[in-house]
Amino acid sequence: MYNRDGDNMNKLIKWYQENKRDLPWRRSFNPYHTWISEIMLQQTQVQTVIPYFLRFIEAFPAIDDLANANEEEVLKKWEGLGYYSRARNLHKCAKEIDVKHQGVLPNEYKSLLKLPGIGPYTAGAILSIAFNQKQPAVDGNVFRVFSRLFMIDDDIALPKTRKVFESKVLDEMKDFSPSEFNQALMDFGATICTPKQPKCIECPLKDQCLAFESGYELDYPVKVKKTKQTIVPMIVAIIRDGDNHFFMRKRPDKGLLAGLYEFVTFQGHFEDDLINYLNLHYDMTIKSVKALGEVNHVFTHRKWIMSVYEVEVSGVTQRMYTPNQMLELPISTAHKKVLKLIEM
Repeated sequence: MYNRDGDNMNKLIKWYQENKRDLPWRRSFNPYHTWISEIMLQQTQVQTVIPYFLRFIEAFPAIDDLANANEEEVLKKWEGLGYYSRARNLHKCAKEIDVKHQGVLPNEYKSLLKLPGIGPYTAGAILSIAFNQKQPAVDGNVFRVFSRLFMIDDDIALPKTRKVFESKVLDEMKDFSPSEFNQALMDFGATICTPKQPKCIECPLKDQCLAFESGYELDYPVKVKKTKQTIVPMIVAIIRDGDNHFFMRKRPDKGLLAGLYEFVTFQGHFEDDLINYLNLHYDMTIKSVKALGEVNHVFTHRKWIMSVYEVEVSGVTQRMYTPNQMLELPISTAHKKVLKLIEM
C-alpha cells in the first residue's frame, strides 16, 4: 500500500531546510569527512560521535595521514566508540585508497563497494551527500520513515527488502538534490519519526502518512524478533606487582575487540578458576587475590558479567606497565569500566 501524494517530499525538504542539524561533517562537502562520519555513526548516536569525529580529523586530517598512521594510533583515537572493526577497516581502507586511488576517495559506486568496510548504505551516503549523485542511502531511519509513510509491509530483516526501499527512495528523490534529500531523511528519522515515541502530532508529513492515518505507526517498520542475548560469565584479573606496575595483554588481531589491550580476561565463575588459569598460562607467583566487584558490558548479541579480581604478584617475566603507560594503550570500553574499580 503506497501513498502517491508527491507533496510529502516537498514538505520533508522544507522541514529539513528549517530544522537541519548543525553537524561538523556537514560544514563542507569533503568526501573524506562524509566517509569518516558515516562509519562512526554506525551503531552510535550523533552526540556521542561529534567529539570523536573532531578528534579523529584533527589527528588524521586527510586520507594519507590515516593511511600512514600505525594501527595502535588509530585504535587509540577510536577508543570508547566500540565496534572496533570499524576503525581497523577505516585504516585498511585508507591504505587501499592511498595505493589504488592516489589518495582520493572514489566517486563510483562499484569502486566504493570494493573497499574494506564500505557497504551499500555507506557508498550511497558518500555519493549522494559529498558528490550529489542520485544514490539511495537506506539505513534504519529510512526504513522507519518510508515504511510508516507508505505502509511498506516488507520485513526489513530480509536482505531483499533493501531493494524495495532503495527503489522507492530513488523514485521519490528524482525532483530533489540527492545530498539534501538523503540528509533530510536521516534528520527526520532521528528527530521526528523516532522508533518508540514518534512525534506524530508535530510531524509535517502526518496528513500523508498512511501508518499514522491507520493508527499503526508503532507497528512499522516490520522486523523479525532479534536473537536473544547470550550471558557470558567472565573473570577479569588485574595483575599488579609491588612497584604498582600492571600487566596488560593484547587481544588477537581477529575476533571480538581485536588488537585492543585488556587485563587478563577469560570465561569462568570462581576464584579457583582464576588461580588455575594464571598458574597454567603465566610465569608469576601469586601473593594475594582480592575481589573488587562485578562489571557488566553489553555487546550486540552477548553480555559479559565480569567478576573482577585484583591479583598481587611477584617474579613476573611478562612486560608490565606503569599507570600512565597503561592509559596510553588502546583499551576497550569494557575494560575502561574495570579501570574504575582500581586505585592507581
